[in-house]
Amino acid sequence: MAPLSVAASPPWRARLATTALFFANGFGIGGWAAAIPLIKSKLALSDAQLSVALFAMAAGAILLMPSAGLLANRFGGAGRTLRGGAIGFSVSLGLIGLAPNLPLLAGLTFLLGAFSGLMDVRMNAHATLVERRWGAAIMSSFHAAWSCGGLAGASFGGLLMQAGAPAPWLFAVTGGAVLAIVVGSAPHIGGAETATAEGCAFVWPQRRLAGLCLVALLGMLMEGAMADWCAVYLTTVVGLAPAVAASGYAAFAGSMLVGRLSGDFAVRRFGRTEIIMLGGGLAAAGVSLAVAAPSQFAAIGGFCLIGLGLSNLVPAVFSASAAMASSPALGIAMAATFGYAGLLIGPPLIGSVASFAGLRVSFALLVAATIAIVPVAAASGRSRRVARPQ
Repeated sequence: MAPLSVAASPPWRARLATTALFFANGFGIGGWAAAIPLIKSKLALSDAQLSVALFAMAAGAILLMPSAGLLANRFGGAGRTLRGGAIGFSVSLGLIGLAPNLPLLAGLTFLLGAFSGLMDVRMNAHATLVERRWGAAIMSSFHAAWSCGGLAGASFGGLLMQAGAPAPWLFAVTGGAVLAIVVGSAPHIGGAETATAEGCAFVWPQRRLAGLCLVALLGMLMEGAMADWCAVYLTTVVGLAPAVAASGYAAFAGSMLVGRLSGDFAVRRFGRTEIIMLGGGLAAAGVSLAVAAPSQFAAIGGFCLIGLGLSNLVPAVFSASAAMASSPALGIAMAATFGYAGLLIGPPLIGSVASFAGLRVSFALLVAATIAIVPVAAASGRSRRVARPQ
């Protein structure tokens, strides 16, 4: 994989630019999540048909993520690849509202997922090097910026829907905002990087990373389910209007932001394994609450618990994978690829089960996924000896 170097920028400037990219990606995903019910209604899609578009998005991500390092070599360096992926993400997001039917929607969501996946691997690899140069655990602060972006994007999308904005305008404005942030942060990303590819486009996870990869899969399965289905859950099961249902993802993203703002301190104080186990338990409690009492306040409260539980799971897994693998980008690519496999499995699984058993039953399946995080994280912590950051 092609490592990034941040030596060309002062530490605070590199951290600020990287934070901006995380915010931009979260803003785009939040805007997309809030507008899913609008797209579903506009194209008259069933739950099963919507799952096709969601499957395409995750498929694009998982197909491109393992090749992120080789793409960096082919196209002139990791920084250029990161900037190109971010621009592609914003443009494809801006075009989604123009899709007139399911096939074109699936094509655009495939591109959105592919560019988002490329951006995800490169910005997380960049963040690990910024963290290393900073000299302390700061990965959760980057993911807090992502959650802040998700909250802002979902809230912004909800306001536009309440104002009666049609889907093309909603996505165009959201994509334009993402593009503006990316262009503003681009000069301080990937300066003086080197490009030294190792290995092939796809690498099976090293044995010591297997447990972390499984935790990433389960955790991101939950994140994908919340991003793609929590607003639909509030409209279908609880009976809220689409503009009000956007508050479901906003609550999820807001609670993730709260958790991540204190995440660096919590990881340094208690350790990565303990934070992952606690997060799995909180997420399981949140899903159980949303399923057991499908009212507006219970469901949104459950989404808050899920967001709080998942808030530091992925940052902890990415930092541990980067530290344990032969290179930071390779470790993150392994964990992120399995994580996006969870995104690939989760949304269509929810839609498939919902098509014959109802959305509430499909959400109940997520309880098992969150409960499984706890013993897997415990086993990984014992056998891999994941070190606490100093």
